[in-house]
Amino acid sequence: MLNIAIIGAGPGGLALALRLHQKGFRPTIYEAAPELKPLGVGVDIKVYGTKEITEMGLLEEFRAISVEAIDSLFFTRYGQMIYGEKCGKHMGYPHEQRFVHRGTLQMMLYDAVLKRLGPDSVKLGARCAGFEQDENGVTVHFEAAQSVRHDVLVGADGIKSAVRDQLIPGSRGSHYSGIAMWRGVTVMKPYRNGGTILHLGDPIAQGSMIVYPIANNVDGEGSQLINWVVEQNGQPKSLEDWNQRVSPDEIAHNFDECKLDFVNPGEIIRNAREVYLYPLIDRDPLDQWSFGRVTLTGDAAHAMYPRGGNGLCQALVDARVLAEKLAEMQDPVAALAAYEGARREFANRLVIANRGEGPEVVRRIVEERSGGKPFDDIETIFPIAECEKIFLEYHRMAGMQRPDDAGPLGFRESFFDEGRAQKANVGTDIAGARGAARTAG
Repeated sequence: MLNIAIIGAGPGGLALALRLHQKGFRPTIYEAAPELKPLGVGVDIKVYGTKEITEMGLLEEFRAISVEAIDSLFFTRYGQMIYGEKCGKHMGYPHEQRFVHRGTLQMMLYDAVLKRLGPDSVKLGARCAGFEQDENGVTVHFEAAQSVRHDVLVGADGIKSAVRDQLIPGSRGSHYSGIAMWRGVTVMKPYRNGGTILHLGDPIAQGSMIVYPIANNVDGEGSQLINWVVEQNGQPKSLEDWNQRVSPDEIAHNFDECKLDFVNPGEIIRNAREVYLYPLIDRDPLDQWSFGRVTLTGDAAHAMYPRGGNGLCQALVDARVLAEKLAEMQDPVAALAAYEGARREFANRLVIANRGEGPEVVRRIVEERSGGKPFDDIETIFPIAECEKIFLEYHRMAGMQRPDDAGPLGFRESFFDEGRAQKANVGTDIAGARGAARTAG
């Protein structure tokens, strides 16, 4: 049985350890931090991400720490509705879409690794300083001067991956979008149905705001922990430090003109419990992930803008595919090459797609066509049929074709029978909400 080293105990590295364990391996994770803490803010786990977590045997634990997504709604800077979709099982997918605190998710995976693989499976305070490989294995060196020998090395050490930097020295620089992100969390009473993600604002001048709940009943009185992100163009690049805490004052009133009858976006910002500033960055797509007995996974392989909720979810898919290839093939070098062949081109397309705003582009289209002014009827600005094409294409690209999409990949009868498919194509649920909003707008 292969002796596998994983560098990095983020969600991707932990998920890989669990997937490898399911295949009979007992990998060892090496993590630079001396202690794992639930850091970060919210993440959106799409249906295919929930599928991966379910297959790890962790669905109930995941449900206990997260919030089920019901609706995804897009509004202009004035609070006029552009478009809406149902989420997860409410759309007809076989799995739920869920919102969760990244750190809480990481600790859930960490606890599962310790329980299933044992406490010695994760080595904390072990910062990778380099490695050498030969035809029989890989020697990994750590800053504390110790070295270990493994058959395979996987770099799951994030956007600043030491493994990637040694494999591909020219990949060290990040790609900055020119957009600054303020990320915060606010404790408040649930809005709408308690499971709605909001996409607000004008991405050209005002900035963009994404809002969604990530934990239920955090105060024992029914309040939710609400995650929010504000993006603004034309900002100088700040430190690449996820833990850079700032005041919300600079953006506190940016969304006061966004009038929604169920929530006040400006108050969400001003009442934040904590706010972090981070530049919107990624890494240029790589031409190669696997080099002999060493490969990359997650953000180390394909760091992308956090748009469309695909970064962490793609790491979960990496974990499954890599474990499958290592279990199926006797030659680890061939297995790593097969893993890359199955994943790299797909992930690289998502990196580029997210640079182009992903599905958030619909708000830019409306802003440009309306001249930044309120409208009487969204259908005259941005017909629903045109909007649908954008969302259908993005869902396909992300590998989660919508159940009501009978597009080039074929109609999925496993999701819908004929009667339900006809209802979905008519759009009986969210289309009615759209029509009501347009009439009111």
